[in-house]
Amino acid sequence: MSTRKTRAAARKTTAIADTADLPPRARILKAAHELFYGQGIRGVGVEAVAAAADTNKMTLYRHFTSKDELVAAYLRDVAAELESSWDRIGMQHADDPRGHILAWLKDMGRQMERPESRGCPITNAAIELPDATHPGRQVIEEHKRGMRRRFAENAKRAGLKRAEMIGEQLLLLLDGAGVSLQTIGHESRPIATLIRHAEWLLERES
Repeated sequence: MSTRKTRAAARKTTAIADTADLPPRARILKAAHELFYGQGIRGVGVEAVAAAADTNKMTLYRHFTSKDELVAAYLRDVAAELESSWDRIGMQHADDPRGHILAWLKDMGRQMERPESRGCPITNAAIELPDATHPGRQVIEEHKRGMRRRFAENAKRAGLKRAEMIGEQLLLLLDGAGVSLQTIGHESRPIATLIRHAEWLLERES
């Protein structure tokens, strides 16, 4: 009979097998993604990351000089994925900047609605890393400023009034939805609320 412990062991074995062919740096980053997002940056040490990557601390420190640098690399990967998704969806809405915004927010919403979701990894990291000198902090701030700019540029292309303010409001809505998933939970339907308010805002300012 399968037990919770045996199922967990099977998942761990599968995860190791899935990453066995990856080089050490890629395995370490993959493990960092899973652990930092699932358990929090401050709650995970380099020993746990190295173990999950099926390597050791010495190898980890050969690729990342410190945990802070590993965190920054993790955040750069996350930011690149989010920005790539913006560009990919934009190609499907080349002549519809308003539709581009809504399609991207809906795509983010689908990801955040997964049962295991803890909201936006960048926003979560911002709460855990208040120190302005932390190398991950620059990644966070550049990404968030970039998303605000992308929203505003599309709003301007769509001929909407107060495009800069729309960019600010859309970023606030997105970040608020991610935080609400953790403070209130999925039953509050924060993603549906995000899309409804974004649609209202983009229609109101036309």
